[in-house]
Amino acid sequence: MAQDVLCEVSNCKFNRDGRKCGAEQIYVVSHRGEQAHNSEETDCKTFEPGM
Repeated sequence: MAQDVLCEVSNCKFNRDGRKCGAEQIYVVSHRGEQAHNSEETDCKTFEPGM
């Protein structure tokens, strides 16, 4: 599991020091329902397709 979650959203209340997320959990969504094929189809820049 990732130790650091980076964040570029400066006005988010969970943003710490302008670049790290301090939220207890992260919620990532797909713009295509349950299946995404690349990071542009999600709200996650580190998305990589699985099985």
